[in-house]
Amino acid sequence: MAKKEKAFVVGSGNVFADLGHPRPAEALAKAELARKIGAIIERRGLTQAAAADVLEIDQPKVSALTRGRLAGFSLDRLVRFLVLLGSDVEIVVKPRTRAAGRARVLVA
Repeated sequence: MAKKEKAFVVGSGNVFADLGHPRPAEALAKAELARKIGAIIERRGLTQAAAADVLEIDQPKVSALTRGRLAGFSLDRLVRFLVLLGSDVEIVVKPRTRAAGRARVLVA
């Protein structure tokens, strides 16, 4: 009996692009920023209510943010949350480094 090979597709590195999101670079950047915000909240041992006070939003929005429901959050707002949590945020603009393809938005 011959082994059956499994078919697979190699992803682009951006799940949002692979899923056909209309703005995949922005969606990925927002997800990374939200992940960092959630990690800071967890590391500091903040409850959602305490995090809401720090972020100047209500608790249900903290819940949405930490669960990855980011439709109501702009990149600007997520950056502001990081600053309110005591993080420095650097924005670097530079020429595209890849020879082909679109310019990217990266969160380091």
